[in-house]
Amino acid sequence: MHPLNTPGYLSSTRRTKIVATLGPASDKPQVIDELIRAGVDVVRLNFSHGKAADHQHRADMVREAARKQGRFIAILGDLQGPKIRIDRFKTGKIELVDGASFVLDADMDRDSGDETAVGITYKALVTDSRPEDVLLLDDGRIVLQVEAVVGNQIRTRVIVGGELSNNKGINRQGGGLSAPAITEKDREDIKTASLIGVDYIAVSFPRTGEDIHEARRLLQEAGCTAHIVAKIERAEAIESIREIIEASDAIMIARGDLGVEIGDAELPAVQKAFIRMARDMNRPVITATQMMETMITNPIPTRAEVFDVANAVLDGTDAVMLSAETAAGKHPVRVVETMARICHRAEYQIEAKRGQPPLDIPFERIDQAIAYSAIYTANHLSVAAIVALTESGATPLWMSRVNTDIPIYAFTRSEVAARRVALYRGVQAVHFPYSSTDHAEVNRLVLETLTQMERLDEGDIVIITKGDLMGEMGGTNAMKIVRVGDIISAE
Repeated sequence: MHPLNTPGYLSSTRRTKIVATLGPASDKPQVIDELIRAGVDVVRLNFSHGKAADHQHRADMVREAARKQGRFIAILGDLQGPKIRIDRFKTGKIELVDGASFVLDADMDRDSGDETAVGITYKALVTDSRPEDVLLLDDGRIVLQVEAVVGNQIRTRVIVGGELSNNKGINRQGGGLSAPAITEKDREDIKTASLIGVDYIAVSFPRTGEDIHEARRLLQEAGCTAHIVAKIERAEAIESIREIIEASDAIMIARGDLGVEIGDAELPAVQKAFIRMARDMNRPVITATQMMETMITNPIPTRAEVFDVANAVLDGTDAVMLSAETAAGKHPVRVVETMARICHRAEYQIEAKRGQPPLDIPFERIDQAIAYSAIYTANHLSVAAIVALTESGATPLWMSRVNTDIPIYAFTRSEVAARRVALYRGVQAVHFPYSSTDHAEVNRLVLETLTQMERLDEGDIVIITKGDLMGEMGGTNAMKIVRVGDIISAE
């Protein structure tokens, strides 16, 4: 038996995947090992912080821990995008008083901010700003209204004050900042991501599908085969959401900046709509930002956070993401364990609601037709498991777009595909380095593998999808229904 198929490695019945950001709190091999054991499926390398060597070291630790545990863990490299931030204060932080004047000065020295003014990293903010604009700092905690733009100064009035510290982000209410999605730093980080061999690359602040196309061109030039995750965090992205999803391989609903730009009250409906839209367009979706925020310092979540995670699961998200909770928090392992329990219990509420594939639309590909046929049959028959023999992961992706409580296993010879499906809701990868082209023999090997993994019992029915020319990408064109214990005939 291949070491990646050891019994117990698929011990969790949780279908929603967990993305965990790595950082100082999770830099040790022992912590990474515990995070994976607790239920992490995808790790995020945040290119906004750290050097290339740091990210490579973390990726190496993840791969070693995953190998020892017989797991496939995807690595997501998250590009920083345009750095729209204030500079630094002489004292590290200041207190802004409601009604006070405050200047954002593009010419100011980066370390000389005080209670009256501070520098900005994004110099074009001056030309982007107009009187009456509302600028939101530190995820909306500080609210400034632009009174005038004079030279390279944006003169504002403090509407909502409070403590403001170094390097906090700036948003404009309603969006509209002209900063490009791909920066020079991002171009260098794409090269780093290629060297690391990340499975996914996240593009920050895209406004249109063309931003994603540009990122894909840069990835191809760097020789990187990573799939692209579009982070939906600009107000403008809402207007172009369909073309952004179409251009991407997956999306992330990054609720921090998005909520600041469109307003918190609009966010729940947008989240639900975008999850539904992404699933309808056959794209995985990650729900992110402040999901378990209080567990950065506290050992238990708030009830509101429990509901937030559960609601994302009920909405149909493929994955939920942890940021500072695992990168810098006091309880990185505990927060993953807690999130896993919440996801599992939320899924229990919808297990009986098996969905229907979109049978009223024309299928674009043969393998898509087979995938939907398999899931439709499984949801109407007493099936113990669905197995997709896959080279690219496309067939299990389509299967995962339809709600079912039946386990979906992606049997693949490709470790790249095995890591990629780690993001897909309800799909578990099984390394299956078969060499036989005899279909009956392959079917027997599939059943033997799942039986050895203690996933099947005598008499269980299994659906297997594969291609006549096994080993070819996109070649799935057959579905076989087999029963454990029966003699499997040649096809």
